[in-house]
Amino acid sequence: MTDRGQAHERHVPIMRDRILDLLAPALSREGAVHVDGTLGMGGHAEGVLERFAQCRVIGIDRDGEALALAGERLARFGDRFTAVHATNDQIARVVLAAGLQHVDGIVFDLGVSSLQLDEEDRGFAYRVDAPLDMRMDQTSGLTAADVLNEYPVEELTRILRDYGEERFARKIATAIVRERATEPFTTSARLVELLRRVIPVASQRQSGHPAKRTFQALRIEVNDELGGWARAVAAAIDVLAVGGRMAALSFHSLEDRLTKRAIAAGTTSSTPPGLPVELPEHAPYLRALTRGAEEPDDAEVLANPRAASAKLRAVERIRDTGTTATTAVQRRATPSQAPTSRATTSRRAHRKGAVR
Repeated sequence: MTDRGQAHERHVPIMRDRILDLLAPALSREGAVHVDGTLGMGGHAEGVLERFAQCRVIGIDRDGEALALAGERLARFGDRFTAVHATNDQIARVVLAAGLQHVDGIVFDLGVSSLQLDEEDRGFAYRVDAPLDMRMDQTSGLTAADVLNEYPVEELTRILRDYGEERFARKIATAIVRERATEPFTTSARLVELLRRVIPVASQRQSGHPAKRTFQALRIEVNDELGGWARAVAAAIDVLAVGGRMAALSFHSLEDRLTKRAIAAGTTSSTPPGLPVELPEHAPYLRALTRGAEEPDDAEVLANPRAASAKLRAVERIRDTGTTATTAVQRRATPSQAPTSRATTSRRAHRKGAVR
């Protein structure tokens, strides 16, 4: 067996047992349907299929290699598992294509997967020299090299500041633009070398590897992770059946903030101030299943260091608001209501030749 074929055996799904416990009341139903919106190598999906014998799983991933490996891992479950090549913000369309309007369980394990981190030629890891790709779906879209070599200094600064929370964003962006004029960036080692020169040594000692924030920012931009997640979590709540449950694992504050905002909107009454009685349509439609964000315990972090930054939030749908997979798809198709991220705007400008 190749190293890639063995990858799923090394993969440890984060907080798997806790997630399964949270989803259990919804997935124990006869004929339950669960969607894994970030299938990866199938660790969480495998847990669902093993524990809930009457449940079937739809697994979504934009990474074709991950889908292939997960398919091998989950082949023993036969037609109880279906893999779909899509982004997680297409969850409503995927559910509708399966002939459904609602599902009973949903899980998201956000960010870059273990497979993507471990494959050196994908360019996600800054500790090895590799092509600056960073696309989760390698069949389309801009690469990290495209962003570095073609975005203007103002846009690079914004990406590093907003997505990487990088204090020295302007300084780094200016250095990138200066150096790319001599030679375009193609591999990660040259970028890491630049970051070591530009970021003050004192800051490097305090904040860890100088490349971690820049690489996070580039990855988020290339894959439109924040825009995609804002759309995905809204659509997921729309297709969740009453009594259905959703769990979301995030790994940095930007993702978690979006999750928290979506949950707060559903767990808070929308009764206008001064109205003496709460009308049914103003009542919360979600119930939080976790007190704030839960984190893995020390034993799990010791066994799997990548779990250290994980934050888990989970909710249950408690009221019907009239949303379905059909209405979610229709809403996204309406230009005035479809959210457009800055990353998407940058891509459109790039294709039109506006980014130089």
